Amino acid sequence: MRRSFAVLAGVLLAGACVLPASAADGDGDQGFTIKDPRITESSGLAASRLHPGIYWTHNDSGDGPYIYAVDGRTGKTVARITLRGVGSPRDVEAISIGPHNEIYVGDIGDNYGGRWPYVWIYRVPEPKVLKDQTITATQYVVKYANGPRDAESLVVQPKTGRVYIIDKKEDGGHLYEGPAALSTSGANIFRPIASVDLWATDAAFSPDGRQLAVRGYFGGIYYDWNGGRIKRKGRLDVPLQGQGEGVTYSVDGTKLLYGSEGADSAVEVRDAPGQSGKPPSAEGRSGGTGGDGTSSLKLGAAVVALGAVALFGLRRLRRR
Repeated sequence: MRRSFAVLAGVLLAGACVLPASAADGDGDQGFTIKDPRITESSGLAASRLHPGIYWTHNDSGDGPYIYAVDGRTGKTVARITLRGVGSPRDVEAISIGPHNEIYVGDIGDNYGGRWPYVWIYRVPEPKVLKDQTITATQYVVKYANGPRDAESLVVQPKTGRVYIIDKKEDGGHLYEGPAALSTSGANIFRPIASVDLWATDAAFSPDGRQLAVRGYFGGIYYDWNGGRIKRKGRLDVPLQGQGEGVTYSVDGTKLLYGSEGADSAVEVRDAPGQSGKPPSAEGRSGGTGGDGTSSLKLGAAVVALGAVALFGLRRLRRR
């Protein structure tokens, strides 16, 4: 979304030993590189249950009403879906799959944090056959109970189908709960129900609906869902990426896959909390990227990146 940030981070992290994973085996959950030249600003990620090994993504603003099905084994696009009936998207930032294999697309970005009095969610059935095609989508108008705001995270609860949004604020945002069922008549009011301790760029539910993972540019947090009364449990092992704006659980819930904007961007894999045989990062422990022998190097690179971002004016980025 912010190209200057991506360029800066890319320069800082060059040579930091953050290598893209290979999709040589497994069900596409070993990591991959997005090879489609049309996908230059992948800003959301969702693992398909209907087509194991397929990951849905989309560009940020400036592309059109499109979503892409990417094969996690090869990194190649196997289908581009054109959403019919949604007009011209403004700032698409998130994608999630509901309990009935319906894809929810969040046109919820607002870089000015209040420029637009409403945003949109698009819902489209996931196609049974993966090929380039046009599918009619349902469009919902969204407003927030406490006024307009910027957001990049939209999740659908896998058991109830209820939609949630997390706003993006530098000093931490809130989890917003939508109505029990979205309506096409009038605005759907989303209300804050819990604080989120992160400048959130994406989020994902575990397949069983028990955990909520939230990522930012340089870290992440996971919560027990607890019926929406979320409880912070620990830190996520988020990889260093040029402009990390995507996260999804693998279909079996054992992995978290992290995506980034940029041409030929890598989708990197980490064990989901409790899946690696090692304890997740403790809240009181410094770092938070532990999980393999490169942790210290990654932490050092993160410190350099954070310092440089501060030097160039992190707050200025939020206003662009």
